[in-house]
Amino acid sequence: MEHRPRKRFSQNFLVDRHYIGRIVDAIAPREGDRLVEIGPGRGALTRRLLDRIERITALEIDRDLATTLAAEFGERLQLVVGDALEFDFSTLGGNLRIVGNLPYHISSPLLFHCAEYESGIRDMHFMLQAEVVDRMAARPATPEYGRLSVTLQSLFEVEKLFRVPPGAFFPAPAVDSAVVRLAPRGAARVAISDRRIFEQVVAAGFGQRRKTLRNTLGALLSAGELTALGIDPSARAETLAVSQFAAIANTIATRAATT
Repeated sequence: MEHRPRKRFSQNFLVDRHYIGRIVDAIAPREGDRLVEIGPGRGALTRRLLDRIERITALEIDRDLATTLAAEFGERLQLVVGDALEFDFSTLGGNLRIVGNLPYHISSPLLFHCAEYESGIRDMHFMLQAEVVDRMAARPATPEYGRLSVTLQSLFEVEKLFRVPPGAFFPAPAVDSAVVRLAPRGAARVAISDRRIFEQVVAAGFGQRRKTLRNTLGALLSAGELTALGIDPSARAETLAVSQFAAIANTIATRAATT
């Protein structure tokens, strides 16, 4: 029986062979890669990936789809039935290559969750709502630049690859999608002494976008301390580079460690 897309899982299945091929070419899997697919759905991308490599791991929350996938792919698919938001990716080892057509309704939380395992990830290729990809790759002083941009770019090089039209899916979503590549910065990333404080600063800065740093970060850092870092207290968070957010967080962390 044909599987009916379920709204509660935001199921929009990629069916266009052209775009499936483009995604696989962008991933460029090679034998020996530790490939992890989030939400394989009806297996359209899975089949093409398995044309290139012998075995992959897949996380699927829909039990009916998981049963169908297990029957088709057998031992070539290490299938985990459950919610990717709750999955511990470290159990799969390191050097992971994570891919997937992410459900729109949990895309941002899922990106933050995957970012927690950055040290064990080689790269990630996701298809998401185009608006979300624009925010991920946004540069400072643009409307799209925000918490998602800063948090992800502090860990990953973010590259928007190409757009995918609604007609490439069944059922067709109401918006365009886009494919994005994230590669860990590794030793090239900005030094952040306390990740929790950094995320607190970013969240506070963008909590009220129209207010100045003097107002949004006033409880964390004085105007004088911002000025000492070369940052204008009357500026807004959307104008700061990732390195400037890191400088603010590191100053707060240093002060906390000495008091």
